[in-house]
Amino acid sequence: MKIAFIGMGEAGAALVKGWGAARAPQITAYDIKSDVPDTAPEIATRCAALGIERASSPADALSGAELVFSTVTADQALIAAQAGAPHLASGAVWCDLNSCAPGTKRRAAAVIEKAGGRYLDVAVMAAVYPRMNMVPLLISGPHAADLEPVLAALPMSPKRVEGDVGRASSIKMIRSVMVKGMEALTAECVLAARAAGVEAEVLASLERSHPGTEWEAKSVYNLERMLVHGVRRAAEMEEVAKTLAELDLPNALVQATVDWQRRIAATSVARPEETDPIGPVADDLLAALKAR
Repeated sequence: MKIAFIGMGEAGAALVKGWGAARAPQITAYDIKSDVPDTAPEIATRCAALGIERASSPADALSGAELVFSTVTADQALIAAQAGAPHLASGAVWCDLNSCAPGTKRRAAAVIEKAGGRYLDVAVMAAVYPRMNMVPLLISGPHAADLEPVLAALPMSPKRVEGDVGRASSIKMIRSVMVKGMEALTAECVLAARAAGVEAEVLASLERSHPGTEWEAKSVYNLERMLVHGVRRAAEMEEVAKTLAELDLPNALVQATVDWQRRIAATSVARPEETDPIGPVADDLLAALKAR
């Protein structure tokens, strides 16, 4: 079975790495970064290290592919489906792993199905590392029952949820209100506490009122996630905002989360270790935010 990837960033690379060298010869990948001189070497190096073929275009990647994994950024998911659909073999499976609003997934599904492909809504429910190909997945849509054993055999860790395209992504998107929102709240709370010189007291109070969480370590971890993945998280949270709008609900907190994720990612502060004390991490971020 020939497997194609559209997008070969962290998620795509983690899946391929998890499957190992034995499956690599089956895999071809195209990434839009290959079209940009500054980033093309990054994709070439990644594909070479994984032992997979680097395609020069979506058409090249999808030629003869039976199973396609779309692992681009959330804002590119529909565009990727539109670019790939004309080149899909009849009956080829388009696994959309992107963190998108249910409405975005449904529009992508319509494009793929019209072209003769089979669309699968896939929600990635945890960070791809350390579990890589065995990261928990939720899948939904009319082909989910047929494709669950196909993915499991690769191997992957899919769990089918009843419902149409958009059901799996609804779970993912609404969960992200809390997960990414907590990261944004961490930034707003801890940076304000440090600026006021009361971070020790604030963290101690949180420890007393919410025992069981090591608040300093958790704060450093949340800030690290934003520094490393904030751009991608902001794009995902824009899709979460669309999800809430589709449900006719306010999304002001989600929009604020988008802003915090982007602000922290844009600072280019060095990635901290989870064991680092919060003070210096907060100082670096405060200085970088003021400089901007």
